[in-house]
Amino acid sequence: MNLHSLFHPLLDRRRFLQDAATSLGSMALVSLLQRDGLMGLQPDDSASGSTSDAPIIDPANPYAPRPSHFPAKAQRVIVVFCAGAVSQLETWDYKPKLIEWDDQPLPGGPSVTFQGPAGNLARPQYSFHQRGQTGKWVSDLIPHLAELTDDIAFVHSLTSKSNTHGPAENFLSTGFNLDGFPSLGAWVTYALGSECNNLPAYVAIPDPRGVPQNGSNNWGSGFLPAAFQGTPFSSRDPIRHLNAPGVSASADQSARRLLDRMNARHLEQNPGDSLLAARIASYELAARMQLSVPEISDLSSEPDHILRDYGADDTQNKDKASFARNCILARRLIEKGVRFVQLFNGAYASAGKLNWDGHSDLKAQYDVHASILDQPVAALIRDLRKRGLLEDTLVVWCTEFGRMPFFQKGAKGRDHNPDGFTCWLTGAGVRPGVSHGATDELGVKAVENVHPLYDFNATILHLLGLDHERLTFEHDGVERRLTNVEGDVIREVIDT
Repeated sequence: MNLHSLFHPLLDRRRFLQDAATSLGSMALVSLLQRDGLMGLQPDDSASGSTSDAPIIDPANPYAPRPSHFPAKAQRVIVVFCAGAVSQLETWDYKPKLIEWDDQPLPGGPSVTFQGPAGNLARPQYSFHQRGQTGKWVSDLIPHLAELTDDIAFVHSLTSKSNTHGPAENFLSTGFNLDGFPSLGAWVTYALGSECNNLPAYVAIPDPRGVPQNGSNNWGSGFLPAAFQGTPFSSRDPIRHLNAPGVSASADQSARRLLDRMNARHLEQNPGDSLLAARIASYELAARMQLSVPEISDLSSEPDHILRDYGADDTQNKDKASFARNCILARRLIEKGVRFVQLFNGAYASAGKLNWDGHSDLKAQYDVHASILDQPVAALIRDLRKRGLLEDTLVVWCTEFGRMPFFQKGAKGRDHNPDGFTCWLTGAGVRPGVSHGATDELGVKAVENVHPLYDFNATILHLLGLDHERLTFEHDGVERRLTNVEGDVIREVIDT
């Protein structure tokens, strides 16, 4: 037999394509069977070298509390996400050189940036003053938050991978520019579950003016089980489809009891059906939420002084009052044991009218946005401290990127800057009064202790007792994680 006759079948194009298709289908089937535990095999982490420490999820109780990788300093998180990219130069990152160089061109600077030609350097649009025992320079734009700087750990040297709002929101929330990846809150609730059995483990509270640019991607579960996505609702807008219109409470309870019996019987007949168990668990949570959500969203029991402290009684600024009520709702959710609350300030792209995207007239726009943000968030932090909740609650303030030190040509606003901006942390496990990292003297880019947002997210996970390298989920044959293949904990902001 010659070699030509031996290998002839491999040289036939139709035979090759047929065999390739069959082989690929078989490989996919084996992968699916093994993933669902139907092969009688378990992956051998010791053989593969994997350091994955994936949590064991009970489909019938997906929100059951689960242990962290190591002792956690924080048990719960509130993330205040300012959509639209807040200018660090008007808030937390004082640059006196900008005052000296005001209205001069940036030496060697770009002639064109994201939205067009660059203009001259522009001084901070608000005065800065030293605050507290640390003497931290903070803007007069945010006087209430400025009073808390002794309790805050600032990271002034963050960088993003995108200068476009949608992808940059994705990168901040999920660690990837593209859609379809799990959010930080989804990773946290997947890893740790919840301490509350009658409310969602993860709640997203949109701004009263609308949802952020990338909407539900900011609180989505991506390829993680859908149980771990955020549930969006606010003090003003209830959870959709929670109650059946036109159905009385007694009729609803009777139907629920019948459904419980039918589900239990079906589950007995189909033991080990994890999908059925997961569906039953979701229905049971929805039933409990019908009672608990209206109660926790009803702020009528809050005393007048709390409404006043937050600014929820402001009759002149309805957006501020609504946002303040959302901040009170965030505190109430944390009190009930909800693991992760994402509180949005600012909505979608609107030429800066509904969020912090200050391109055209930054000062006029920031006067509006800061009046909504400042008092309510400062009151939230103080309220958490008074109630003893800040001892085990981490509060995060973040935005998707920063702003350039020069105005755009022909405008009074700043263009996008992903190369150096500020976010901060306070509360459980955070070293107070720290300013870590730095941008250059004009605020163009981070130059000292530079940290991609991977590091910021890794630090949040660390404070929750989670190792970002061990928290993984296999998707399409890849061990995915929030920080991709990067990330280092920013230990300088952690209280040892």
